[in-house]
Amino acid sequence: MSQVPADLQYTKDHEWARKGDGELVIGITAFAVEQLGDITLVNIDVKPGDAVTQGKPFGTIESVKTLSDLFAPISGKVVRVNGELESKPELVNEDCYGKAWMVAISPDPGGTGSTDGLMDANAYAAYLKTAAH
Repeated sequence: MSQVPADLQYTKDHEWARKGDGELVIGITAFAVEQLGDITLVNIDVKPGDAVTQGKPFGTIESVKTLSDLFAPISGKVVRVNGELESKPELVNEDCYGKAWMVAISPDPGGTGSTDGLMDANAYAAYLKTAAH
């Protein structure tokens, strides 16, 4: 079973979100990494200042098996992008909950900038057991 850190929130698309100082730091879960296999490319299509929309792609991730979209778990403005992933995509395999964060988003107030639709660790772990992938 994939690790599911208790201090994060999760989406059904297997992104995680960590609340920070007025921002959410976003990455992909260990489950997603297991499904993808060895990561060969991380392409983040946004830059600081860009707006992202909940449920819409902000980039792609490529592995030896497939190419997948990266979806924004909330709407807001991009504050930071992890540029290190461009030259070191293997960080996603090595440390998906730490060094391999992808973007930090400053949430839009209310509405789709809210984290209300995200799952806590228990709900995500239950989702992994029942979801057919």
